[in-house]
Amino acid sequence: MTRVLQVSAELYPLLKTGGLADVAGALPAALAAAGAEPRLLVPGFPAIRDALTQECAVAPVALPWSEGRAALLRGRLPGFDMPVYVLDAPGLFDRPGNPYADAGDIAYADNHRRFALLGLAAARLAEGVDPAWRPEVVHAHDWHAGLACAHIAASRARRRTEARTVFTVHNLAYQGLFSADHFCDLGLPATHYAVEGLEFYGQVSFMKAGLHFADAITTVSPSYASEIQAPDQGCGLDGLLRHRASALHGILNGVDYGVWSPAHDDAIAARYDADDASGKARCKTALQSECGLAVNPDAPLFGIVSRLTEQKGLPLVLEALTDLIESGGQLVILGSGDARLEAAFADAAARHPSRIARRIGMDEGLAHRIYAGSDVVLVPSRFEPCGLTQLYGLSYGALPLVHRVGGLGDTVVDTTLEDLAAGTATGFVFNAFTADAYRRALRRAFALWGRQTCWAGVRTAAMRQRFGWDAAARRYVEIYAGLSSH
Repeated sequence: MTRVLQVSAELYPLLKTGGLADVAGALPAALAAAGAEPRLLVPGFPAIRDALTQECAVAPVALPWSEGRAALLRGRLPGFDMPVYVLDAPGLFDRPGNPYADAGDIAYADNHRRFALLGLAAARLAEGVDPAWRPEVVHAHDWHAGLACAHIAASRARRRTEARTVFTVHNLAYQGLFSADHFCDLGLPATHYAVEGLEFYGQVSFMKAGLHFADAITTVSPSYASEIQAPDQGCGLDGLLRHRASALHGILNGVDYGVWSPAHDDAIAARYDADDASGKARCKTALQSECGLAVNPDAPLFGIVSRLTEQKGLPLVLEALTDLIESGGQLVILGSGDARLEAAFADAAARHPSRIARRIGMDEGLAHRIYAGSDVVLVPSRFEPCGLTQLYGLSYGALPLVHRVGGLGDTVVDTTLEDLAAGTATGFVFNAFTADAYRRALRRAFALWGRQTCWAGVRTAAMRQRFGWDAAARRYVEIYAGLSSH
């Protein structure tokens, strides 16, 4: 039974800005069920510290700079059946805003220190500072934990640990880039600042640290593992990824159906399932009322739950908004991000108040109600490592309309004549990232909506899809076992 330390900056349900938290929250239990012995390491953000019980001090963590203090705590968090380590450093983590930025969404200037220390704490655990438990594998999630791989490589070179590392890329576009002047704060050997290390076009890259130093690399879908080895989606790191291709694995994210299932969701107006989806109509009426839309069961309701960024393909939605409205559709948007996109959707909602509703920010309950009440969920991303939105849409019978890229292409089957006849169609897929291709997919959605018997069949097929964590966890456990046997 491999002892595995999961390192993440977010953890659902306590702290979430996106899909990373959902993964970090669901994967540990699945790993335990698959035969591993997982524990977690998370930063001591206020929501984490407030929820921690049965805490005890494990060891202080020496800072690579002069001021401040830090310590590793061990305790319990609600919803997790294994001990959790918390990096307690109030000067770094006890702040308002989200984990990475202040209330004005300005990134904290010392993020390099905050997340370097998270990696350093992981290395200390790998070195055995907790005599009761020592990980054989450290599994670091995304750039925030990338320096764990670098610190553990340094510890191995000094023969302080034999632990191996796995690094999961959740989104290569977010790389944790910092000025080279900050390298001295990271606590790493000077030799690590090199092309064969953290150096990336004159800066420090936490993402590159994970990619270079990890013993195994995973991405969150098979297609994304291939795509990031090419310049178009490689974000400048495709050469390194091609070099490390033999260590790279694409493992599709799972869904925690204990949280994301309309059959037992307390946040929605009526429960329903694939065998009896009648409650979905009540959820749609409730969502239309809640968002101030015209209550009309005959209007197909499109939902967006997303960061409002160009990556998510939202300019395509804006470009074809007239098509959606003139065809009789409605749209509800939940999210925040790019100021221009926020303003454009706000303007559209002001011009069409009975057809378009827009809510700012992240509201977990409303997200559930949008999936339950929508007929279609829009995910036209330019690129998408995995995407959980379309998986939630499938579960709730909100047919995904997606660009065939990354995990979107891996999980949604287009409504072609062949797949409709075979009963395998689950959504609407367009191939080229153009407004014209998106419009054609939109037209297919409206055409299917006009054939309600066919629509119900596709919705049933969608709701019967299962992307649980068990298969992914088994793959991870195989990787861990392969590393720890070396």
